[in-house]
Amino acid sequence: MLSRSSCSLVSSIEKFACATQTISSVRHLSLTRTVYAATKSKQVPMSRLEPNKYVNYEKHATTLDIVKKRISQPLTLSEKILYSHADDPKNQKFERGTSYLRLRPDRVAMQDATAQMAVLQFISSGLPNVLCPSTIHCDHLIEAQLGGEQDLKRAKDLNKEVYNFLATAGAKYDIGFWKPGSGIIHQIILENYAFPGLLLIGTDSHTPNGGGLGGLCIGVGGADAVDVMANMPWELKCPKVIGVRLTGQLNGWTSPKDVILKLAGILTVKGGTGAIIEYFGPGVQSISCTGMATICNMGAEIGATTSVFPYNVRMAEYLKATKREDIAKFANEYKDVLLTADEGAKYDRVIDINLSELEPHVNGPFTPDLAHPIDKLGQQAEKNKWPLDIKVGLIGSCTNSSYEDMTRSASIAQQAIDKGIKAKSIFTVTPGSEQIRATIERDGIAEKLRAIGGIVLANACGPCIGQWDRQDIKKGEKNTIISSYNRNFTGRNDANPQTHSFVTSPDLVTAMVLSGDLRFNPLTDSLTAADGSKFKLKPPSGDNLPARGFDPGVDTYQEPPKDGSSLKVDVDPKSTRLQLLEPFQPWDGKDFVDYPILIKIKGKCTTDHISAAGPWLKYRGHLDNISNNMFIGAVNEENNEANNIKNLLTNQWGKVPDVARYYKSKNTPWIVVGDENYGEGSSREHAALEPRHLGGRAIIVKSFARIHETNLKKQGLLALTFDNPSDYDKIKPDDKLSLVGLNKLAPNKPVECRIKHADGTIETIKLNHTFNEPQIEWFKAGSALNAMRTYFASRKQ
Repeated sequence: MLSRSSCSLVSSIEKFACATQTISSVRHLSLTRTVYAATKSKQVPMSRLEPNKYVNYEKHATTLDIVKKRISQPLTLSEKILYSHADDPKNQKFERGTSYLRLRPDRVAMQDATAQMAVLQFISSGLPNVLCPSTIHCDHLIEAQLGGEQDLKRAKDLNKEVYNFLATAGAKYDIGFWKPGSGIIHQIILENYAFPGLLLIGTDSHTPNGGGLGGLCIGVGGADAVDVMANMPWELKCPKVIGVRLTGQLNGWTSPKDVILKLAGILTVKGGTGAIIEYFGPGVQSISCTGMATICNMGAEIGATTSVFPYNVRMAEYLKATKREDIAKFANEYKDVLLTADEGAKYDRVIDINLSELEPHVNGPFTPDLAHPIDKLGQQAEKNKWPLDIKVGLIGSCTNSSYEDMTRSASIAQQAIDKGIKAKSIFTVTPGSEQIRATIERDGIAEKLRAIGGIVLANACGPCIGQWDRQDIKKGEKNTIISSYNRNFTGRNDANPQTHSFVTSPDLVTAMVLSGDLRFNPLTDSLTAADGSKFKLKPPSGDNLPARGFDPGVDTYQEPPKDGSSLKVDVDPKSTRLQLLEPFQPWDGKDFVDYPILIKIKGKCTTDHISAAGPWLKYRGHLDNISNNMFIGAVNEENNEANNIKNLLTNQWGKVPDVARYYKSKNTPWIVVGDENYGEGSSREHAALEPRHLGGRAIIVKSFARIHETNLKKQGLLALTFDNPSDYDKIKPDDKLSLVGLNKLAPNKPVECRIKHADGTIETIKLNHTFNEPQIEWFKAGSALNAMRTYFASRKQ
């Protein structure tokens, strides 16, 4: 380490419940709504929208004190926040990278695409209301097409059924509902719910955005959200902690985005897996609160559990600007106890970044960890024959849509206006929230961006997640786009595998669309003014916060009624958008013998490859319909093609979902074999639900991304890794696999896998797993939801 200074099913489920420790009998048995009260004297609301639910620093300090007496060592900020939320601080283990923590998050947040399945699962639990503060945010279903107002109106019409379902469910189950047009979930959380020391789970992989306000905000699947909403302790493998020491200060063209772009190049897309990224050092003070949020947001791209900054004056300024000064004052009292790392706290690794020397970066294409300092990008582009003409530049998204981001881009736009030039590329602007949109409109910032050709889109995710009706090129046409987004996997933005997508700061996007050339370096290169003269852009400048305060814009929040028990949440059986869930079958107690391999996947397999977004988002509430996109983006090792595999029962070739459905119709369960960092990217649990729904029973890979591995376990699938990664090469697509000794499945005990080749020969290999005892009960019950449902039924009896 590195120092900062240097049995029946019911009885089985009882075991599951005991392993997750104390559950309030009042909440379980009466199932009434809970008032989240602060202890003793202070009563500071967690949010101005929830005046009766309070920040509980006193309780967390007491819990942390119990833990510190047991482990007797200085703690990192990450450990302080996690351990202060421990469900059983007196007894559970706290060992980085080893033990499983049982935690009590402060709240749950869900975006509309994942909320559909999370709410459907919650309905299946049979509980009358949520028992932890929760919100739903409508941001994923709005397709960018014409512009903000038109696109929002169209989305409300197209998604009326889904929005009504979520709004009604929110009212019935005591969940706050943010209507379409309110903004992107992570910006709404930052503006209204995040605070120093918070522990929040969200059903989106970029939930860590809230770390910019000193909270641990962690992306999860919907089943995890259901656990917390049902008042079950949330389970997380105790993360390691990677420290990033920041020195110097940002200046010139360098922005907060460059910190995480640089770090992605150092750690790669899997270097942060199983770890929290914790920033510290004197350089922190030169970064705004929203800049820190940008850095934490994109930590998802290096596989980190989450990222966090220590509480500081920049956060206090932002809390005051968003009308939460009472929280800032309260946080000041607990800064040393809860909200900053102890002196001498040890990190598993420390990375140093000097902000004064940091260069502006552009990362890509096709992966967010291919990092290029701006002065090297042109050379690399020519060497690799990437398309040099920038077709589209896009700024905004949950990563970079703050007031500071927009004012800095506007300062560049103003220089172009003064010289009489406009963008040579299509240029789009996505405000992060209604509050940001209203404020940049009031302050003339949006108009400056429009003056150089900018198109202001709806307050939503839009092209960042593939919600983009792109018309300027044909699918399959090789082209380049550059954005201030966070993710640039193949086909991510426009479903075109030939789109070379690069991610950078809004500053560089705005500058580069003025030239239209990927080789343009605004630090050294000149542009041509309308009068033919040459000029160089000056470094951008902007305001961290609006001098006149934020304009809240249109009120888009629906508060749940005090009693929604009489409301009905109906799902039309004929709907193509929504479908009530049927429980998965429990494990039958038998080994998996001679199961076919549905597909042996070659290379990168993100959740986008497993369950594509874009046009498929409309089916996120209908498991059977969305399962028609299962693995359609994954490359089959047998033929190097996507969505083309051999049906081993008929010897015919077909699409992956079709073959899986055929196997299911013949009662033939199947297995998938994959490569490194399987399931990286989005938190979408559909990438686990779909294989389970269509008959999958095990996923065997070299390594997993954290969220996806948990999602697989939650849905009753065996998530297994090769003990020897080279054993991946022993398996052929037409082999049959047997997993034996499953009746003795136990923590830290390998699973035996027998490979039966087409010639009848058999090889035996060893597979590892990270299941603990409660997770093994999920497998036996058929899913974590089955386990929860059985437990609640037994308690009621």
